[in-house]
Amino acid sequence: MTLTARAFAALVAGLGVGITLTATIAPATVAQIARVAEPVGGIWLDALQATIIPLVFGLLFTAVASAAGTANASRLAARALGLFAVLALASGVLGVVVVPALLEFWPIPAQAAAALLAQEHAAALAPVPLSVAGWFRSFVPPNFFAAASDGKMLPIVVFALAFALAAVRIEARLIAGLTDFFNAVVQTMLVLVHWVLFAAPVGIFALALQVGAKAGLGAVGVLAHYVAVVILAELLLIALIYAGAAATIGLSRFARAALPAQVVAVSTQSSIATLPAMVEAATGALGVPEPAARLVLPLAVSVFRITSPLANLAVVIYVATLHGVALPPLTLAAGVVVAFAVSIAAVGLPGQVSFITSIAPVAVAMGVPIATLPLLIAVEMLPDIFRTLGNVTADLAVTRLLARPDAGG
Repeated sequence: MTLTARAFAALVAGLGVGITLTATIAPATVAQIARVAEPVGGIWLDALQATIIPLVFGLLFTAVASAAGTANASRLAARALGLFAVLALASGVLGVVVVPALLEFWPIPAQAAAALLAQEHAAALAPVPLSVAGWFRSFVPPNFFAAASDGKMLPIVVFALAFALAAVRIEARLIAGLTDFFNAVVQTMLVLVHWVLFAAPVGIFALALQVGAKAGLGAVGVLAHYVAVVILAELLLIALIYAGAAATIGLSRFARAALPAQVVAVSTQSSIATLPAMVEAATGALGVPEPAARLVLPLAVSVFRITSPLANLAVVIYVATLHGVALPPLTLAAGVVVAFAVSIAAVGLPGQVSFITSIAPVAVAMGVPIATLPLLIAVEMLPDIFRTLGNVTADLAVTRLLARPDAGG
């Protein structure tokens, strides 16, 4: 059984046990059982959170340093990376505009949300600066290690980006040593993450039991509502990708050309696994020259996931709304910056790992509790289909745009 299936089974079992206990035994006994389950789920969550900062820093360094080197070597690659950055930022901006509007139009079930909050035990997060001056100053950590200790994710991400870009300017042998070091850090942290995720069914069961005991059947409604909101946001982005592609090649031609690769994307939920089908579609029906397709598409799969900023912000905004956390404009802007950066870092990771490494930093940067995230991992399988579908569709559209005769050489 896959980790996704085990996590989902643990979620169903935990909710079922919690709901059944609430319906059949005395409330005092249910409360005692929930108190026993609480440290189990809490320890698992803390272990997962402990890996986030070193893993994100290492991933950002290796991804940005590699991309910068590629851009220096090829004009087309540099243009592609620039377009990827613009579109990823636009995806984040779309997320902070659309998702609050969706939640305003279709609110979270209030009674179930209130019951869910009763089980929350998240640690306090670092406050997000609210003034314009404070927001800009927060980009530069006067002490990186103090920022890491305090969980201040925005300055950590900005420092990692600057550090990687500066490293590209030093001697090749020195940057090779740094890259080897951070690759070793990433691989070591991934081993730790996989150890923690191996225990995911236990942690998710414990957390879900508490939720089921507190919120009852309403918890199922909240999770279903969450899945629907995230998928709707992703569908809107996919529709915009189609609109952009239609302006360059025509909607029907693009849709027919992209369909075979999209079928592979939905069945595998992996952009990397879909790469051969994307190359075939690009060089065939889309009319992209083979050298351009073989450069742009692997680069897109390596560093570009257009759905990630929007979808990751959708998750964090949903959790913030669930917990009643206010998100003023500067807080949303901080979320866009971090969501953009970590969307680069998490490319190529397994779904459960990328869910944590992509979303937890955004949540921390925006001051949103992360204790609800493990429950959402268990239902991520459905939104993840649309993430992959949107990424593959965007990769093909961007490749066609960059390969147009009037796009420059």
